[in-house]
Amino acid sequence: MPDKKYPINPVAEDKLRKAIMELLYFFKVRKKKLANASIYQNLLKNRQGVEIGGPSTLFKTVLPVYQVIADLDCVNFSTVTLWEGSLANESTFNYYLNKNGRQFIAEATNLIPIKDDTYDFLLSSNCLEHVANPVQAVKEWIRVIKPNGYLLLVLPKKEIGFDHKRPTTSFEHILQDYTNKITEHDITHVEEILALHDLSRDRRAVNYENFKSRSLNNFTYRGLHHHVFDMPLIEKMFDYCGINLIQGDVDKKNNYALGEIKKQSTP
Repeated sequence: MPDKKYPINPVAEDKLRKAIMELLYFFKVRKKKLANASIYQNLLKNRQGVEIGGPSTLFKTVLPVYQVIADLDCVNFSTVTLWEGSLANESTFNYYLNKNGRQFIAEATNLIPIKDDTYDFLLSSNCLEHVANPVQAVKEWIRVIKPNGYLLLVLPKKEIGFDHKRPTTSFEHILQDYTNKITEHDITHVEEILALHDLSRDRRAVNYENFKSRSLNNFTYRGLHHHVFDMPLIEKMFDYCGINLIQGDVDKKNNYALGEIKKQSTP
């Protein structure tokens, strides 16, 4: 029980909690920080952006951009996801210590609430592989980024995760999905995934039957990795979408790509 003589001050307690979190992030960053993180930080510093599928711990530690940006909004596909708790459209969310932004509920391929040329940059970490039509998603992301703005894309390195038995997706396949206007209802890859997915590396899978049921109902859960990426595939996708690759890195877990958006401003 709290000492009645020295009651807890909620404001002071909150400040202390945030100070402790900041110290923890500091030590995590020192230990895990991407070698070229400063390149990404310098280009995004003091800019306003949006994240698809966040917020992400990675952007606090391995690639600490939350600390240097001015503002961030966030988009998730549903009010309830495998990775987040309960969400509400146009609500406030916290992405780093005392930094807050707006939460939007929308498909990654159709950012309905957001106008053209709204943000200086867009972030996405370990999200695009969950999208059935990645080219359509990237083109939609470009729409909401200002000319000469930035797209920072992080995608898992297959060798370290549960996709290590699967072949890397070809660009021709991704382009065909775009041409055929594939939607999030697509489960074309389920047969391959059920055969090659390494359940021992997937803590959310529970067991095969649970994973199979979730996979067949992917429109609700969005847990499938439709495609398997590497840096050459990301580079081809950037080139096709008119994005100038500025910086690319690969570490033990992820592929990192920072591109500059080349387009005309919307009248």
